[in-house]
Amino acid sequence: MSTTLVWSTIAIYVVIAIVIAYLSRNGRQNSMSGYFLGERKLNGFVSALSYSATTYSAFMLVGLAGLTYNGGVGALGFEIIYFMGVSLVAIFGPRFWLVGKKYGYVTPSEMLGDRYQNKWVAVVAAVASSLFLIPYSAVQLTGIGYLLQGVTNDAIPYTTGVIIATVLALVFSYIAGIRSVAWTDSLQSLIMIITSTIVVILIVNSLGGVSGFFASIEANDPQALAVPGNGFFNFWTFLGLTIPWFFFSISNPQVSQRLFMPASLKSLRHMLLGFLVFGLIYTVVSVVWGFSASILFPGLENADLATPMLLSSDVVPPILGVIVMVGIMAAAISTIDSILLTLSSLFSRDVYRNVKGEANDRKQLMIGKIVIPIIAVLAFLFAQLELDLIAVLSVASSAGLIVVVPAIIGTFFWKRGTAPGVIVSVTISSILVIYIEATGGLLLGLKSGIWGIIVATFLFIVVSITTQPPEQKANEFIDYVKGRMKNKK
Repeated sequence: MSTTLVWSTIAIYVVIAIVIAYLSRNGRQNSMSGYFLGERKLNGFVSALSYSATTYSAFMLVGLAGLTYNGGVGALGFEIIYFMGVSLVAIFGPRFWLVGKKYGYVTPSEMLGDRYQNKWVAVVAAVASSLFLIPYSAVQLTGIGYLLQGVTNDAIPYTTGVIIATVLALVFSYIAGIRSVAWTDSLQSLIMIITSTIVVILIVNSLGGVSGFFASIEANDPQALAVPGNGFFNFWTFLGLTIPWFFFSISNPQVSQRLFMPASLKSLRHMLLGFLVFGLIYTVVSVVWGFSASILFPGLENADLATPMLLSSDVVPPILGVIVMVGIMAAAISTIDSILLTLSSLFSRDVYRNVKGEANDRKQLMIGKIVIPIIAVLAFLFAQLELDLIAVLSVASSAGLIVVVPAIIGTFFWKRGTAPGVIVSVTISSILVIYIEATGGLLLGLKSGIWGIIVATFLFIVVSITTQPPEQKANEFIDYVKGRMKNKK
């Protein structure tokens, strides 16, 4: 793929995206809810596309394709589990939206702190999220670095790609906060889904159609269509990867924070339905992509280069390949800038406000904006490690974020939950996950995500039973949600 063509297309995308970001500005973004939540006024269409672009980032067409390349059809099962987990949005989405609207929550951690009536709950949850989200944002940068490096045959170095992504994420974050991110996400989602689908049709057609495609897989690697196949997806590996992914929609704050943003419950439903349609198409596209690369380019040392190899192959017209490349790059950037905004809001709203006692909304917003480039630099430095297998790294980050799930479930469904239960469960299980990941990723043969959810649940229940719950707030909070949910039905 011509380096000039790549640079030219990136330049065109940047100009269009910046124009859209500026057009999205709606008045002065001078409040926390305005800058980080778009004043809770996003419509269903924009919410769906933005939610899709934020969730389906470099993980999909780079990470999931690489996972399929390495492990075969088990990767499809892995992603289907995520789809099952999206059902959690149907349960928790309306509840997040209702309490966000009533109590004015800006972040999920703030919600936890208020529900359990303890500011340190918010602080601990925010710090834990930051520890695991910075590596996850670095994964997106890594995906872009590998992508540009691969499609240009090293003409654009890995580090250059990472720098481009970091700068663009900062620009989009600063222009209008979440509004510019949401509208550029919409552009990116449409580009991504249309062009990648066209490419898959071309690739499958070049392999002799659907029957020829499956015949090629069987001839090339028959184990790829079986589970565990080549052994990559044994039962415990599959379980360890899928459990964090099942809870992704409520455990990852950059995703759950978006449940506060739709203008109405109707917009929230449209967001969920649109996301499901988008996700189903994109999952099939990504898996077919990985299988196609395994047929055309067997023996790659780094499976994450499967997508760049496909895009730069003779099967894909250069202009279409470069548009898809920009779409993938844009999707990864949308995840990064969403994480930048979420992390900065967590720091200013949940850490700075509670530690310093700063109640002024504009001061919190100022601190949040100052923190954004610091977080971006940390993600950039982490990305310089050039770690392999993006999909596995993404799940490792989600394994750390899963430790807050028991507290979130208790927020809405268990009046007996307490602040000490949250603090102890999140702190100890976070440390355990970090230890497991730092010492090889396994403890007694089980991945960190399994240990994280088991230990966090056990500690949350045991400590809560032995400590005093905030009865007044618990009753008010849960009874309000129950009442509104009944009226909604």
